[in-house]
Parts: sequence; structure tokens; C-alpha cells
Amino acid sequence: MSKPTPPEASKSVDAAAKPKAPPKRAKEKFDVKDIQRIWHECHTEMQKVIIGKADVLEDIMITLLAEGHVLLEGVPGIAKTVITKAFADTIGLVFNRQQFTPDALPSDVLGTNIYDPKSGSFKLRRGPVFCNFLLADEINRSPPKTQAAMLECMAEKQVTIEGEGYKLDPPFIVVATQNPVEQEGTYPLPEAQVDRFSMKLNLELPSGDEEKEIIRLKHSGHFKKIRPVTTAVTVNKMIAVVKSDVHLSEDMMSYIRDIVMKTRTDPRLILGGSPRASIAILMASKAYAAIQGRNYVIPDDLKRIVTFSVAHRLQLKAEAELEGTTGTLVIDDIMKQIAVPV
Repeated sequence: MSKPTPPEASKSVDAAAKPKAPPKRAKEKFDVKDIQRIWHECHTEMQKVIIGKADVLEDIMITLLAEGHVLLEGVPGIAKTVITKAFADTIGLVFNRQQFTPDALPSDVLGTNIYDPKSGSFKLRRGPVFCNFLLADEINRSPPKTQAAMLECMAEKQVTIEGEGYKLDPPFIVVATQNPVEQEGTYPLPEAQVDRFSMKLNLELPSGDEEKEIIRLKHSGHFKKIRPVTTAVTVNKMIAVVKSDVHLSEDMMSYIRDIVMKTRTDPRLILGGSPRASIAILMASKAYAAIQGRNYVIPDDLKRIVTFSVAHRLQLKAEAELEGTTGTLVIDDIMKQIAVPV
């Protein structure tokens, strides 16, 4: 007669016989394929309220992932504000708008300390610059003093108010707009300010089909609501991937160097590109490669962004301007002269 198995032994046998659950897999690393997917979702969402302008939307995304800023130039009524607001809403960033007027002061943009009689101390009243996405509307309508207030936050992602520095929450991007056809009552941006913008984009008027679609959309009154596709946390992850995981070969680095160095010796220019221009090309080309789903940069990536990244930084000689030369034409000529890496 066999002895009964003790309960403890029975449990031990059952535990040994029961197959172990497979270990939980760690979450896969965020990569360029995620960036590509998120960008396609964002673009689809933005197209609910924006007719056309696909390249402009893509350029703003490139600039955001490259940690830069955008200068939008276009005639009144071409949807500069609509584009920026729709972009910020889709990306899920904190959006603020500052209307730059002739009487605007630096404290209107940055903020100031205000005395609180209850506590008997000064408290910071934060200006609109404390956000993730700042629309600097009609930036050239404010005097140089107010324009200059933007220099520190654009270059260093911080502001100084009465001697104390305040870091801005990442990501941080400034999209400034200006009207190219109206000069009365404006203050042209100085070269140092223009150089802070990673890209300058010129918005073209819509085509005939696009114009009719805009009219149809307004007539119907059925405006679709944009939903946030991502968040600031995810955008910061995307930026980190662009910075650390997108490869740039030595040949591509030399290609960037040759382009910028060539602008410094072009006889049509007073001033060519600075090292900031080289960095802008570098980061924008990496960002463009990432939204294409690649973790390496190819010459076509650079060709896609180089004009918007460099042309606005070039200062033409007076005689060149009289002949109709523009920064874009200079860059096009330079790109034809430099051998493309294989």
C-alpha cells in the first residue's frame, strides 16, 4: 500500500510540471520608424483643416525635430496663423500667440515681476514665451528692442527677467510670421535675428483647385476638429532619436562644409554662412531622414532642406541685388558646383 503524498510535495510537483510563463519582453526602443509613423498621422490630421501646403507642414516638423525655429513669410490671408495653430494642436504642444505691435514691450513677451501686496513680495507674471510653441505674429511690426527680447530664448531656450534666468520647457519652437509686401510701419529684422531662424519659408498662393476647395470648405461650414496625435513627451523622444540615432558619414559632413565655405567666397555676397548655418543643415537633414524612416542621411536629404536653411542668411552685394540675384539663386549655383558624395 503506497503512502499518501504530503500536500507540500504535491504542490512542488505541480509547480515543477506547470510550464513557466515566458518572461515579459522589454518595450522596444523608440526609433525612426516611430517618427515616420507619427509624422504621417500628424500630417493626415492637419489636412482636415489645411488645404495643400504639405511641404510647409513638413518643413515645420523638420525644424521642430531639429530644435530650430521658423520664419514664415507670406501675403495677408494666406493662412499663416491657421497653419501654425493647427500644427501645435496636432502635435499636442502648449501653444501661445504673441501679437507683435509697434507699442509692444519686451516684458509683454517675456513677462515681469509684479508686487503682491498680500504676501509683500514680487511674483513672476510669465509672458507668452513660456510655452512649447510660440507664434510670433507679424514680428517685424515691433521695434528692435522688443525683437531683441527673443534672441536669448531662441538661442538658449531660456529667458532672463531682472537678472534671474528661467529655463523653458522642451520642446520649444518659435514660428514667426511677417508680411513681405507691406513696409510702412515695420522694422526689418536685423541679420542677427534672421540668423536665429533655422528655416525661412515663403508661402505661395493656392492653386485654382485649392482655392475652390477652400471656398467649398468655408461655404459648407463643416470644419473638422483636430485631435492631438502626440504629446510633448513623445516629441522630446523623437528629438532625442534624431540627435543620437541618425548617422551622418564623413563624406556628408564634408559636403555640408563645402557648401557653407563656398558661400563665404562667392563674389556676389557680402557675408556667407556662419557655423550656425552648417549646424542648421546638419540637424535639418537628420530630421528629414528620420521622418523618411531612415537612420542615416543621404545627399537628397540635404538637397531637400539646404535652400530653406541657408538662403535667408546670405547678404547680397548691392550690385547683385540690382541684377535680380537672390540668396536662393546663389545656393542653387553653389549646389551645381560641388560634387555630390557617392
